[in-house]
Amino acid sequence: MKIRPVADIVYYALRIMAWRDRREHGLEAVNKSSVKNILIVSSTAIGDTLLSTPAIRAVRFAYPKARIIALFNKSNMELFKNNPHIDGVVPYCGGWKKFISTVSELKKYSFDIALILHGNEPQITPLCYLAGPRFIVKLPNASRFNFLLSNQTPVLTWADLGHGIEARLETAALIGCQAQGLQMELPLDKCYDAPLKTFMERENLGADKVLVGLNPGASTLSRQWFPERFTALAESIQKARPEVRFVLTGSPEEAALCRKIAENINTGNKKSKGVKMAVIAAGRLSLPESAALIGKLSAFVTGDTGPMHIAYALNTPTVALYAVSEPTKTGPLTDTGLHRIIKKPKTCHPCLSKKCTYQECMEQISVEEVYSALMDILSVKKAAEKNVIKT
Repeated sequence: MKIRPVADIVYYALRIMAWRDRREHGLEAVNKSSVKNILIVSSTAIGDTLLSTPAIRAVRFAYPKARIIALFNKSNMELFKNNPHIDGVVPYCGGWKKFISTVSELKKYSFDIALILHGNEPQITPLCYLAGPRFIVKLPNASRFNFLLSNQTPVLTWADLGHGIEARLETAALIGCQAQGLQMELPLDKCYDAPLKTFMERENLGADKVLVGLNPGASTLSRQWFPERFTALAESIQKARPEVRFVLTGSPEEAALCRKIAENINTGNKKSKGVKMAVIAAGRLSLPESAALIGKLSAFVTGDTGPMHIAYALNTPTVALYAVSEPTKTGPLTDTGLHRIIKKPKTCHPCLSKKCTYQECMEQISVEEVYSALMDILSVKKAAEKNVIKT
C-alpha cells in the first residue's frame, strides 16, 4: 500500500472535523433562494475546464444573483478569465502547493456551495471543505473523502458517467441547475487580436492562405501521433492543395517537436521557392493568442488534448485522433458535422496510459486515412466558400 503521509494526516483530521460539524449538509437542505456565493472548481487541464463551461453556464442561469467564483488552474486560467458566467477567479497551484494560502483566500468569500466539476484528489475535496461551504457537490464521488460531500450516495465513478460535458451537467443538476445547451464556451478578449495579427503578417499567413493546424504534442506520449506521419501528411496535402500552409501549434515545451516537423516539411517541399510551407507557433504565442489562432484555421489535426477542445469550442473543423482515450467521453457533442473522428482500439491491456513509452496503438492511424479526412474537410470548406461567392 502506498503511504501518503500528508493525505493521511488530512484525512484523519477531517474525519474529526466532520464528526464535530453539526451543520445539515445533505442536498435536501439546499435552499436556492438563500444561496449568495458559489465556488465552482475546474482546476485541472485546458480540455477539462472547457468541458466544464456548459455546467458553469447552467449554474449562472439557475443562480442569476449569486456571486460565482471559479477555482481554475494557475497555468491556464488566463484562457478562461473572460467567461461571462463567473465573477472572479482564484488560482489553483496543484497538489499541496500553496494549499493553506488557497484555503485562506477562498474563506474570504463565505461560500454557501462548492461545486467540484473537475479536480484532483486527495487535495480538492479537503480544500473545498476547509474553505467553509455548507454544501459540497462532486461527481464522481468515490474518493476516500466522500464523507465530506453532500451527495454521498449513490457512489459513482467516471465509468458510471457519460460524456465529460454531461457528467459535469449531472453534477450541476444536483443543486437544481438545468442544462442551457451543450456547446462549450471560450470567449476571447479582443486584446489578443493585435499581437496575433502581427504574428500572422510576419509569417505571411494572410486571408488568402488556407491554414491547416498540426498539433503533434499531448499531455502523454500515448496520445501523440508520430512526427514523421505529420510530415508525410503535410507533403501529401501540399501535392493536392499547393495553396495550403501549415501551422505547428503546441506549448513552449513542445516547440522543439514542432520545429523538427516544420523543418522536415519545409525541406521536403522542392517547389516552395523560399516560401515556408510550415510555420511554428508553439512557444511564440501566449495561450490565449494560440487559441485565437486555432479559431482562424481552416482545419486542425490533433490528438486528444487541450488544443483539440479549443478547436471544438471555436468551431474549427478538426481531425481528431483517438486511441487510448474515448471520443464518447471527450469528443464533440455539438456541430459534429464539422469534425472527423478517427478512433482506434487500445493495443495494450491494461492500457499503460501515462506510463506509455511507445504509442503502439497510434500506429494504427495511417497517413492515408488522416489525409482522406482532412481533404474531406477542406473540400467541404472550399465548396461552402464558392456558394458564398455565388450568393
